[in-house]
Amino acid sequence: MKITGIRTYVCDAFRANWVFVKVETDGGLHGIGEATLEMSETVVAAAVADLERHLIGRDPGDIEAIWQDLYRDNYWKGGAVFMSALAGIEIALWDLKGKALGVPVYQLLGGKVRDEVACYANGWFSGAKTPEEFAAKAGDAIALGFKGLKWDPFASAYMNLLPEEFRTAFDCIEAVAAAVGGRADLLIEGHGRFNVTTAIRVGRQLEKYDNILWFEEPVPPESREAMREVRARVRVPIASGERIFTRFEYREFLTDRCSDFIQPDVSHVGGLGELRKIASMAESFLVPVCPHNPIGPVANAATLQLAACTPNFLLLETMMTDVPHRREVTTEQVSFSGGMMGIPSRPGLGIDLVEDEIGRHPYKPYKLRHYTGTLTDIRPAGATAFYNQ
Repeated sequence: MKITGIRTYVCDAFRANWVFVKVETDGGLHGIGEATLEMSETVVAAAVADLERHLIGRDPGDIEAIWQDLYRDNYWKGGAVFMSALAGIEIALWDLKGKALGVPVYQLLGGKVRDEVACYANGWFSGAKTPEEFAAKAGDAIALGFKGLKWDPFASAYMNLLPEEFRTAFDCIEAVAAAVGGRADLLIEGHGRFNVTTAIRVGRQLEKYDNILWFEEPVPPESREAMREVRARVRVPIASGERIFTRFEYREFLTDRCSDFIQPDVSHVGGLGELRKIASMAESFLVPVCPHNPIGPVANAATLQLAACTPNFLLLETMMTDVPHRREVTTEQVSFSGGMMGIPSRPGLGIDLVEDEIGRHPYKPYKLRHYTGTLTDIRPAGATAFYNQ
């Protein structure tokens, strides 16, 4: 069997666009992957297309050799665009191999250590503006069984927090904490927005709550030194890593003890194999892996395969709802009950594309919302659960 072509599909998903990758062969089989890179979707799709010429005629089963050759021959190593393009292709190759052998991908990676994985919710706060609205929506999410709730309460703040901004953020946290009680953990998202002084101030205020699981990306990811300093000076755990793209960067990040939890994204770090290597390194430091996973259905399917076979995989980031057409553009079938998402055992990733439906939702450009105060506008009216309950 030989690779005959690589196709990309860019599909509107309201706050960003999903970038799906399809590897075609002369054997009648194909594999699918996801290379979604939020706000840079057309760029990463072009990068995937550029890699096609290196793949035509190759045996798709030679996944490691293909990965190493593509990585070697990219003179400008790493980076979000190239590693996301490489991830989309690599994930598709694993899907193809699983289909060819009639087994789920986790069987190719050593077999499963669990049948389901605990989930925390992102996007549960959609549309909330006041502390009371956040509290009400938190209650709804907890009623569904999620093990934790993540959100960014800091609106448009950047680097510093004025007294009113600090008070507003913690009014929201206080309301959600009261609504949740001890039923779930709280995960406070920073989106890399603060300087060291402000991050420490926020982190120390978070210490008063007994169910803060982590303070995520409190400072910009470019500075390991800043992350290490914040972690050393606050008592709440720190999570970070969604904007680290290779195992080489992660080796230094782990060695420097920058984070209590790491969050590599399978669609941004070069794929399943690279994330497995990163997870193995983290295991040697006794650091749990909680992958960044707020994008599309194929990325979720790939991350579930990693959850199945990765011993130090702790929590799955799960969007509580998504655009209604998520159920139409793929054959995704996952179950969610009691805060746990089941791991599919169908061949490959257990999912495929519905190409005609994808074409009905063409690319739309979106701006980053993180620092504009509009982050809670994360879902459209009519957003629905994509999982079966």
